[in-house]
Amino acid sequence: MNIEFSERLKQLPPYLFMEIDKAKRAALTEGRDIINLGVGDPDQRTHQSIIDAMKKAVEDVNNHHYPFDAGVPQMRTEIALWVKKRFGVALDPQTEIYPLIGSKEGLAHLPLGIINPGDKVLLTDPAYPAYQAAVMFAGGRIQYLPLKASNGFLPKIQDIEDSKKARAIFICYPNNPTSATADKKFYQDLVAVCKARDIIIVSDLAYSEVYYGGIKPPSILEVEGAKDIAVEFHSFSKTYYMTGWRLGWACGNPTLVSALAKVKSNCDSGVFNAIQHAGIAALHIDPREIEDMRVEYETRRDALVNGLRAVGWKMEPPKATFYVWAKVPSKFENSLSCARAFLEQADMVVTPGVGFGKHGEGYVRMALTVPVERIHQAVERLRKVL
Repeated sequence: MNIEFSERLKQLPPYLFMEIDKAKRAALTEGRDIINLGVGDPDQRTHQSIIDAMKKAVEDVNNHHYPFDAGVPQMRTEIALWVKKRFGVALDPQTEIYPLIGSKEGLAHLPLGIINPGDKVLLTDPAYPAYQAAVMFAGGRIQYLPLKASNGFLPKIQDIEDSKKARAIFICYPNNPTSATADKKFYQDLVAVCKARDIIIVSDLAYSEVYYGGIKPPSILEVEGAKDIAVEFHSFSKTYYMTGWRLGWACGNPTLVSALAKVKSNCDSGVFNAIQHAGIAALHIDPREIEDMRVEYETRRDALVNGLRAVGWKMEPPKATFYVWAKVPSKFENSLSCARAFLEQADMVVTPGVGFGKHGEGYVRMALTVPVERIHQAVERLRKVL
């Protein structure tokens, strides 16, 4: 029997990070010392208080059964309190918050609950590749909105106004991969145009706490009327060094949250209760520890940006996220050839911008997820390549 992948799988492009990991593993097999600035996976250890809460919860036999689909009630309440304190936004823990097995899982499932085959969905380009796959699996048609440096890597509101019969738009600020930020005025304009055209807004706020200079990224839910049309996704991964724990939440419009919940109830059984108790502990982390995280990433950012500027590579320091989005040096033909040269000649992994969409061509993304000593080594290695 000849078993073939479904057509929906066949139309997906290769998942960028799998390709990068494959090349990295091949280099490691050869015994090479690879500096990995590719995938954005924090290198720091999860805070001990979170680990301790998990240990205690694992020992509780009440957590050994199927979890609550809608999450441990205390978890939803603590999320509501955190959102109120951080953004000034009031949420109903019962209807406007839903815990997730990582925000990526929720972003993947939501389109199945709100997108019909043939519906038009607006995606920014470049963008986190998971958005594209999620829309394609739901049968949606994608219209890409180019993100350009001339507009601060924000989609033009006019492009959204000009789109006809769009069902939804996905946005992510602070942005992966460009590290761009959006202010409240952008969200106000976006909400206004989307409400006028009945466009659902899906906002990915995974990097809300990774910012510099004291300028806190806003939530779209801070905008009056946003909750009528928007759902927002949050992650524990970046803020609390919990990428492997798989924990996040969706919040906002109760109908959109309910649609996601209904899809999930037919796909999974919710987040292991012990992990939710670890999440509760995370939400109570001393704010000074989160500030320490920002200081560490800022130190790494400055080491990389200033070091590479010193060897002639012009780039701007990011205002948020732990990514540096830089134009490909002129000696390279494109982002892929640049990334390949870095791996072959400097034993260093970076992500080619084209992997995030055609408008990412001409850039590479570098993650600040290695110690500053390794960043200094990376700069020295690239000195010989550039």
